[in-house]
Amino acid sequence: MSAADALDPPRGHHAHPHLFQLKVKLVHTAHRLGKFKNIFNPNHRHDEPHEQAVDAARERIAKSNPHDSFAPVTHGNELKAYVDGRDYFHAVSMALEAARDTIYIADWWLSPELFLRRPPGEDAAKPWRLDRVLKRAAERGVKVYVIVYKEIAAALTCNSAHTKSAMEQLCPRGSKGHGNVVCMRHPDHSPLKHGADMTFYWAHHEKLIVVDGATAFVGGLDLCFGRWDTRQHPLADVHPDGVAAEVWPGQDYNNNRVMDFQKVEDWTKNQLDKTVYGRMPWHDVAIGFTGPAVDDVAQHFVGRWNFIKRDKYKRNSKYPWLRLDGIEDALLGVEHPRFPMGGYLTHPLSSEGGNPGPRPLPSSSSQLSSKEGAEIQLVRSAADWSHGIAPKEHSIQNAYIAAISTAQNFVYIENQFFITSTTPSDSKSTRNPEFPVANRIGAAIVEAISRAHAEDRKFRVIVVMPAIPGFPGDLRQDSATGTRAIIDYQYKSICRGEHSIFGRLRARGIDPGAYIRFFNLRVWDRINNSQALREREAQTGVKYAEAQAANAADVLGAQGVTGDSSSSDSSARSSIESSGIAERRARFEAAEGASKPARDTIADCVLTGGGKLEDEQNTECVEDFVQEELYIHAKVCIVDDATLIIGSANINDRSQAGDHDSELACVVKHSPIVKALRRRLWAEHLGEITPQAVWVEDEAGEDEADVTPPGDGFPKQDTELEDGLADALDDDLWTRWCGQAGRNTEIYRALFHADPDDAIRTWADYDAFCPRREDRKAGHVWVASDHKAAGAVGDVEGADGAAGEGQGKGGKGGKGEGKGKDGAGKDGKGGTEGNGDAINGGEVKDWTVKEVKEMLAEVRGHLVDLPLRFLEGEQMAEPGLQVNRVTESIYT
Repeated sequence: MSAADALDPPRGHHAHPHLFQLKVKLVHTAHRLGKFKNIFNPNHRHDEPHEQAVDAARERIAKSNPHDSFAPVTHGNELKAYVDGRDYFHAVSMALEAARDTIYIADWWLSPELFLRRPPGEDAAKPWRLDRVLKRAAERGVKVYVIVYKEIAAALTCNSAHTKSAMEQLCPRGSKGHGNVVCMRHPDHSPLKHGADMTFYWAHHEKLIVVDGATAFVGGLDLCFGRWDTRQHPLADVHPDGVAAEVWPGQDYNNNRVMDFQKVEDWTKNQLDKTVYGRMPWHDVAIGFTGPAVDDVAQHFVGRWNFIKRDKYKRNSKYPWLRLDGIEDALLGVEHPRFPMGGYLTHPLSSEGGNPGPRPLPSSSSQLSSKEGAEIQLVRSAADWSHGIAPKEHSIQNAYIAAISTAQNFVYIENQFFITSTTPSDSKSTRNPEFPVANRIGAAIVEAISRAHAEDRKFRVIVVMPAIPGFPGDLRQDSATGTRAIIDYQYKSICRGEHSIFGRLRARGIDPGAYIRFFNLRVWDRINNSQALREREAQTGVKYAEAQAANAADVLGAQGVTGDSSSSDSSARSSIESSGIAERRARFEAAEGASKPARDTIADCVLTGGGKLEDEQNTECVEDFVQEELYIHAKVCIVDDATLIIGSANINDRSQAGDHDSELACVVKHSPIVKALRRRLWAEHLGEITPQAVWVEDEAGEDEADVTPPGDGFPKQDTELEDGLADALDDDLWTRWCGQAGRNTEIYRALFHADPDDAIRTWADYDAFCPRREDRKAGHVWVASDHKAAGAVGDVEGADGAAGEGQGKGGKGGKGEGKGKDGAGKDGKGGTEGNGDAINGGEVKDWTVKEVKEMLAEVRGHLVDLPLRFLEGEQMAEPGLQVNRVTESIYT
């Protein structure tokens, strides 16, 4: 059916058009009311013969593909990997700007006001705000389809209602492009809303973009606030000499461990004081590709769109049924009711001659040869509630298990969570009855290590994950019950109890430390909260926070293109100017600056070619130094430098079960690409890579980052990294990795008392180790006034080391006695060697600026050890109203 069919039922073909329209309305009303009976029939999408025939066809297709996936293995794809937000968002901005046909976006959260290029205060960056990019596309005639997760407002602050409203108001009625941007929210949480199915627990978690049916992006990055970052991951964004240099204006400056996003619909405001708190840095990975695999991403999106159309918007003319050339309607969930609303659109539109553009539409015919291109297979977690399919699909879990089970040399994992079962099968007789986790990725790890041990083969599993899940609040508070439950399930997966990975290995006589290690990432920085800034505030009578608010209102717009139909960016700026806030900002910036202006962030000091701490200005105040965990949001598994699994799926049942959260991932096989990505990740974590400029065009030299979309040739490999990182099993590299992680851990422990830490075994230890949030602002250097129980924590043992051979060094001091246990590598270090603080029971003291700088100068890269003994003496997942047999699946 052509695009011309995308019309509501016509009146003109009937003798009595008004009576016909009345009949149509009565039929729709009857069906709308009839939907409510589905509340009592959970199988209502699969109980009729034609529905069962479609289910059977889908199941046959899945059984014919590896991992029981809906999608086949494809060859000849051109692929690029993007590490961290700067490169990814720049590539996405280029792809969206080149769109001429269709754009599909599916996100857990989408912020219309997100800047894809930075700093936002630069005139050249202002057109690259996401809503402005999509508005230009719609005005060119591009059809933009957006699906976002409809959150439970009481639990999450992402405000998908604002996203939907902002998107659909980009081109108001009567303006160019009107109707070209449509946005769906799903799922509903009440059966009385649209008469649709409801779910409270599960989320749409995919992050995908498809442009013109020819270019796709898949990975861990939502198009939302808090994700843009560079490889040096700055914590500071205070700019005394000009707030226009801010990188994260308004809501975009966030620290989830301190405070969640607040009222994101008011995107110019920020409750977090930049002069006091560092932001939470964000590490993530995504890929972009062209070639036949794009068709499968499009199929997944269109299938989801049509499912939600049926579930919520069947009788809403704003949302068309979508079809794809070459795929049966039934497999895409397209229905043909008696009186369809919204009509039918077949994509790509160019196949109907509907939207000629300035360049030819790319197609899979331009793919690379199978020999030089990448092999890609799409895998997913999908079920009845999320995609209208039965049985459920958990091909992501199948892919993880298959890849790990065949590993010969190493498995490298980066993931936001690590909750998994070591049960080798679904047999209930071998499952831990107290551990409600079903995914068997942990079991695959145990078996892979056991085989290597039996064959006396060198083998490593390296897992990099967050220190603490990214939810706000002190872990000692009642509000952190859910966060503690997640941490508890993670430790029970890793090392606590006979059913953990470590427990299973020890039962087989295998030392876990010889084969598997876990790490976190952490960053320090200096907030440029200088004496010069305070003098400028006094001189002008304008607080920095006021200038900061004015800048946010300017670059983000008081309403901007997403306001009501009468507003515009220019009118918003007029409103700002009339309020006087712009004049106050101008007065602040016109004041005389420092004779030797300091750099506004010095986080690059831990990278090769970064600044030298001893040369930095404005380092006279200990309070200005801050640290924070580098939040790992990547979902990456690399096996033997040959196979890559990347997408939106975490390692937990929520992502892996199939009928919980919906997810999408890619299984990539192309050794040069996979190895290059692993080396790029390790170079960043070890600090063996140069810092990035904020503005991409400021990059210079032959090692300039590849920030373009796929389709212009594979990225050049960075030969600068090749020698030291080429062999993932190299002993010198492993010694360097573990040594840096251990030393970095010691420094963060001594200077900041960063939690979590192996010194914290009990809640009493916690209070002795670091003060509660209400008594001490998070992330700052530990000072004498913070000591509440000096010497209370004096026994810091190192966790099981990589080789299990090292004798750790104990802390020195008066009351405490540190001792090492199976230190990291051959020269393992357990406890912290004495600096006279409460960790090792010594004399209480303050750190001088000189001492802080000397120690921080030793930090290289971002690696730290995951503390395996953190709160081992406490029950973290306390049973109660929040965590119980009914709710535990939320946290696993």
